[in-house]
Amino acid sequence: MRTSRGRGARGRLARVDRLERVERVERMERTGSGEQDAVQQPGDEPDSGGTGSGTRTDARKELGPGMAGGTGPGAGKGAGAGKGAGSEKESRSSGPGPLASFAYTAADEEKQRGVRRMKLTATGLLLLVALVYVLATWAEHSGVKGWPGYVAAAAEAGMVGALADWFAVTALFRRPLGLPIPHTAIIPTKKDQLGQSLGSFVGENFLSGDVIRDRIHALGVGRRVGAWLSEPAHADRVTAELATALRGALTVLRDSDVQAVVGEAITRRANAAEVGPGLGKMLERVVEDGGHRKVVDLVCVRAHDWLVEHGDSVMDAVQGGAPGWTPRFVDKRVGERVYKELLRFVTEMRDMPGHPARGSIDTFLTDFAADLQSDSDTRARVERLKSEILGRGEVQDVIASAWSSVRTMILAAAEDERSELRLRARASLMSLGAKLASDERLQGKLDGWLEDAAVYVVTTYRAEITSLISETVASWDADQTSKKIEAHIGRDLQFIRINGTVVGALAGLAIHTVSRALGG
Repeated sequence: MRTSRGRGARGRLARVDRLERVERVERMERTGSGEQDAVQQPGDEPDSGGTGSGTRTDARKELGPGMAGGTGPGAGKGAGAGKGAGSEKESRSSGPGPLASFAYTAADEEKQRGVRRMKLTATGLLLLVALVYVLATWAEHSGVKGWPGYVAAAAEAGMVGALADWFAVTALFRRPLGLPIPHTAIIPTKKDQLGQSLGSFVGENFLSGDVIRDRIHALGVGRRVGAWLSEPAHADRVTAELATALRGALTVLRDSDVQAVVGEAITRRANAAEVGPGLGKMLERVVEDGGHRKVVDLVCVRAHDWLVEHGDSVMDAVQGGAPGWTPRFVDKRVGERVYKELLRFVTEMRDMPGHPARGSIDTFLTDFAADLQSDSDTRARVERLKSEILGRGEVQDVIASAWSSVRTMILAAAEDERSELRLRARASLMSLGAKLASDERLQGKLDGWLEDAAVYVVTTYRAEITSLISETVASWDADQTSKKIEAHIGRDLQFIRINGTVVGALAGLAIHTVSRALGG
């Protein structure tokens, strides 16, 4: 009766295990993976010679018609049992699929081959101590005294240590012997919790304000940046990179948008500011300094030259404005007289700095400057004139076209290595680098700014940074994650098995020796 119950329990365990394998196959079919490793027994070694479709067929054949979802009498029951058995694992696998960057690569397969070699070594050592145990036990039962007992005890303890460490190492990645033993297959089943724990660990121990501040302070960023920038080659490199970034930014910006912004900003600023008082102060200073006299001189010279060249035009204009009843010769004499007086007046004004007309101009400009600053009517008229000028389409076009000119100038300067813009930028960078390299106070300021900025980022966005770790780990496929981790650290873990065998053998030998010594 006990034997039949044991066989029934083992049969149920095997059936549940096969159900789990089919569930994993179906999930891989839905995600389109079709890899053979998704349906392997946890203790099996990867078999690169098989195919995904063949493995899925074999897994279904193991269940029989009823359990594999066939058309036999037990099909419905088998399907229901399969659904119930895999419900928990199905819920765990309903998250995001594996990231492309976390795929199992050829380099991982090469590392996996190294893991297999170490597994063979560790297993070979287990078989060796088992053989030693058998031979020592046989020798002891054959009547050989002394050493066989010690060797058998050492070999026996070595086997125990090897098996215990094999179980511990295997339980990290899969269920030993495919048995659903609790707290095994830790990485596939606890992957999300491990990711959350890793994120919390990083957040608490690496993203704390004190750690970030101490680390940045220890780096001495200000001093290093200063020493680096003070080198001409490095300054040239930074200048070139800045010029490239500037050209890129200007290329991305649309001229129409920038022109609209510049035009609107200039117009709004001009409308908001009253120009009368400013113009009055400027004109007052110009008159006090005598700067307007050069303009008056130029006007007089040009007026004199024009009168000399166009004397006939002036006389004809005077004669044309005379009454019709006056004689022609009188009109001619009047025209000549007016022209001569006008030419004399302009000539005297040109040649005489103290001419009364010049003094009248000085007085007029002085009074006008005062009115611009204090007379409300004059200021209002200037504001109306300003609004009329700014409102004209020609003026708006000039304002908008200013950006095109500035853009062209900046692009040309950024592309020319010998332009004044790049030379000044290079000199400024080298000067800044020299100051940073020698001025401890400036270094402290820069380091303080960097520390404050870094601390603000890690304290404000710590949850987002750590969630990147946990969510990324959660998005990995459990089987792929287990395989990849095993490929990277599995070789070192096999040394645990080897060490367990050796340490177990030594411990067993020591215990046996002490027992024999105490037992006489």
